[in-house]
Amino acid sequence: MKHIEVAISQIDKQEIPRGSNWGPDVEGYLKSVGINFPASWCMAFVYWCVKKSAMANPLVKTGGCMMQWNKINKIYKHSEPLAGDIFIQDHGKGLGHTGIVEKVQGDKIFTIEGNTNDTGSREGYEVCRRVRDIKSCIGFIRIV
Repeated sequence: MKHIEVAISQIDKQEIPRGSNWGPDVEGYLKSVGINFPASWCMAFVYWCVKKSAMANPLVKTGGCMMQWNKINKIYKHSEPLAGDIFIQDHGKGLGHTGIVEKVQGDKIFTIEGNTNDTGSREGYEVCRRVRDIKSCIGFIRIV
């Protein structure tokens, strides 16, 4: 699961300036999905990680979490997580959050996410590890 290794290599990368949805690293994530301006970047980060891992990338080229979930082929959708899956959260009104599942333990997923922070915001400023309840997700995209 090379995309997890790629994600790990990005931990602590931050927006510059903080709160701008921009900066050298974030710009690269966004550009990987065709976005050339500051924007929410959690899905772009996931797409970038999968693309950089040199594995086949079935993901839709989008920066939108809910667009990804709605457009990805259903054969990749799962209700129970495994390491390497991409989690999707639905926050309503077309807004969501995503990241890569590093491991599963009981009813928790341990993740690596972009556009978050230590308090778990979906509008954070960095790439970091988080722990989330499985039940907070609407589903999981399995790409391996």
